[in-house]
Amino acid sequence: MGSSLTPELKRLLTQAGCAFERHGKGDHDIWYSPLTARRFTVDHKIVSRHTANGVLRQAGLPKAF
Repeated sequence: MGSSLTPELKRLLTQAGCAFERHGKGDHDIWYSPLTARRFTVDHKIVSRHTANGVLRQAGLPKAF
């Protein structure tokens, strides 16, 4: 598969006002979205565009991948 989509995903989340909260289990981080008032996980190496778009959906953002 291709390279990790995580750096671009984290950039989009930060621009939208989402914030890193803490490290989770394994290679996951916990983020918070003020748009949805939800916490969600972001893996350190996301290679699937479907997974990346799923994270954006949890954050209340439109698809970008």
